[in-house]
Amino acid sequence: MTLAELTEKLRGKLSQDVGVPNIIKLDFGPDGLIRFDGVASPNTITNEDGPADCTIKVKLTDLLDIIAGRKSAQAAFMFGKIKVEGDIGVAMKLGRLLG
Repeated sequence: MTLAELTEKLRGKLSQDVGVPNIIKLDFGPDGLIRFDGVASPNTITNEDGPADCTIKVKLTDLLDIIAGRKSAQAAFMFGKIKVEGDIGVAMKLGRLLG
């Protein structure tokens, strides 16, 4: 799955209020980023950079493996595949968003 495909998938899933009033950025390094804005009404998903309550740095391939259930998010975090900047409590809400 490409960044554009993942962005569209999340846009369809998270366009309504999902009860996470935060801004979360998924930073894939050179592969781009996805920014979820739960403060906006309706919620928005873009590939534009901007401020965030929490930035999660992860390779796009690792995130796709986590979403598909091939990798554990907890294990990826413990082994340094996921790095969190900002509010870790907000990062923990990501599981609810990706469901």
